Amino acid sequence: MTRPIARVLALLEILQSGGTRTVAELAGRLDVDERTVRRYVAHLLDLDIPVRSVRGRHGGYRLSPGYRMPPLMLTDEESLAVLLGLVAGRRAGLISTSVAAAESAVAKIRRVLPEALGRRLDALLEIADFTAPARSALTAEAEVLLTVAEAARDRRPVGLAYIAGHGGASERVVHPYGIVAHSGRWYLTGFDSTSGQVRTFRVDRITTVETRVGTFDVPVGFDPAQQVLTAIAETPYQHEVSVRIRSTPEQIRSVFPPSVATLEEIDPGTSWVRARIRAQRLEWIPPLLAALDRPFVVEQPDALRDLVRALASRLVGHADARQGD
Repeated sequence: MTRPIARVLALLEILQSGGTRTVAELAGRLDVDERTVRRYVAHLLDLDIPVRSVRGRHGGYRLSPGYRMPPLMLTDEESLAVLLGLVAGRRAGLISTSVAAAESAVAKIRRVLPEALGRRLDALLEIADFTAPARSALTAEAEVLLTVAEAARDRRPVGLAYIAGHGGASERVVHPYGIVAHSGRWYLTGFDSTSGQVRTFRVDRITTVETRVGTFDVPVGFDPAQQVLTAIAETPYQHEVSVRIRSTPEQIRSVFPPSVATLEEIDPGTSWVRARIRAQRLEWIPPLLAALDRPFVVEQPDALRDLVRALASRLVGHADARQGD
């Protein structure tokens, strides 16, 4: 949906909240000039929405009493947000209602969406994987996300322009094997024509995307979610951390998920597990080791040992503090 149409809908939403709104107030909230506000009002009138002009000192625009906005006049991004919120919340166990209630809500919203948008959202919901609950999402552009989701479902190649983390720009053709939502971001994983390997791309770094002709096959047993988690964990960072922990992999995973650390059982006959972590900063690791509360040995780097000692010293100081200190 184009930006002007989105703003016309935003104007309707403001008027729906009730009362008379001055032209100056509407211009400020929509970030347009007053002439544009009047043009947007004309658009609403063309749609038979009863916007009344109120004259006088406190005049402006208001909706006729009793008018209610038609249901689900949503932009693509708003539709995406509503449906993904329901689906992700249900799959993550965050919705306390019954599964039937959540499914019914999704179905009702889906039925009243425009046909073309509904098909694209169906593709995303069909192909997307959701990892564990995460922080607030950083929303990728809806058009990019829906395009790659459709291509992944239909097994169609995509040509995309991509900005890497270091700022380098590139263009490539990708066979999208899957779409994964993890830690507030969307990831595309698939075969990359440039490197000749399976790669993972952040969707918010894709600047343009277009579906190409042709089809491809997804490797048997390919797990998009696991591929993304592994790719994140193996991304090169400033520090290569190795810590031996006397614990079970399940206990370690409670504080160091697969996207953070790779685990290696040192000897099946012992209870020691080696955790390897790639990190830009080290300060966040000692508190997690303390939270795990299991014996551990820092193998590298030495800077992590210093940070562990500093944390231990602070904890001792807090434990020895008296009321009033």
